[in-house]
Amino acid sequence: MGDKELIVKPLSLNKEFLEYLSFKGIKSLLLEPEQKKEVKKGFKIYCKDEEADVYLSSNYEDLNRLKEKGKFAFLLEIDSPEKISLAKKIASEGAESLFIITKDWRIIPLENLVAELRAFNTKLIAKANSVNEIPTLFGILEKGVDGVLVEIKDFDELDKALKGLRSKIKLELKIAQITEVRDLEMGERVCVDTTSILSYGEGLLVGNKANFFFLIHNESVGSSFTSPRPFRVNAGAVHSYTLMPNSKTKYLSELSSGDEVLIIDKEGYGKVVSVGRIKIERRPLKLVKAKVEEEEGSVILQNAETIRLISSDKNLLTVTELKKDDKVLVYLAEQKARHFGMAVDEFIIEK
Repeated sequence: MGDKELIVKPLSLNKEFLEYLSFKGIKSLLLEPEQKKEVKKGFKIYCKDEEADVYLSSNYEDLNRLKEKGKFAFLLEIDSPEKISLAKKIASEGAESLFIITKDWRIIPLENLVAELRAFNTKLIAKANSVNEIPTLFGILEKGVDGVLVEIKDFDELDKALKGLRSKIKLELKIAQITEVRDLEMGERVCVDTTSILSYGEGLLVGNKANFFFLIHNESVGSSFTSPRPFRVNAGAVHSYTLMPNSKTKYLSELSSGDEVLIIDKEGYGKVVSVGRIKIERRPLKLVKAKVEEEEGSVILQNAETIRLISSDKNLLTVTELKKDDKVLVYLAEQKARHFGMAVDEFIIEK
């Protein structure tokens, strides 16, 4: 989900639904005080309860007491220009988050708040009337709100909400310095043919480690001997990880027709596309190693002119011409072990 947060007000608290929320990466819930005891640990709880992770108030008279308490959030309905000023004052008093409800006028008040609250550390959380509003709320004034609060009643509605969130994916790409480039023996590599036309600067995130991904460019450019294939990413060896839209990983060899994959551009913006087919063929391979500060990573790619990485100045680097000390774009995820693609807290070393 990047730096955007989806906060769910669940209309069901049965065990299966709560487990599904957790499985899908939902970390924050808004609950009524009487519901809090029904939810076990594993979520950040916003609630009008002294023992909640973040106390949520809608009473301005509580403000002085809340400031002494520490972490607090505030729920405010915006129905007049004066309420914009009140929201700014609450932010200046140290609110961690501002939950905003708007009715007749929705976009204009939120645009004003996005602009006004930039000077504070307060997160702006907008309440969505339906899951269909999520992409709009995350796109307000380009920056968008920091989070969206939405009521979710079932599994299907949660999946729709997450698709709305994914449409605004933004990852922070880093510059890695190449430390080694070496030819390998023959092996199986995976071409990912998508059902979309990919643009210059877009590709898949691929790597040998589950926290260090190289941005592998699509084949929209072609070469002297091949025509452009802008739907394709020649992604790497069969064992490699690719980062998926739900922040899980899959081995390239696990992908199949109909799967959704995450395409990232050279600025870090992402979109979700479908796999049309997967081609696994035996080809000569090349090992590429790189480093970001003390973090090292590697990827194994087909040794061919049509496979390209993206340089630090946003140009293309052909893998056959890649050399030590070149600089390329990568994504570093949090260091986690993976169990069937899901991040889990356990000891792991990957080399």
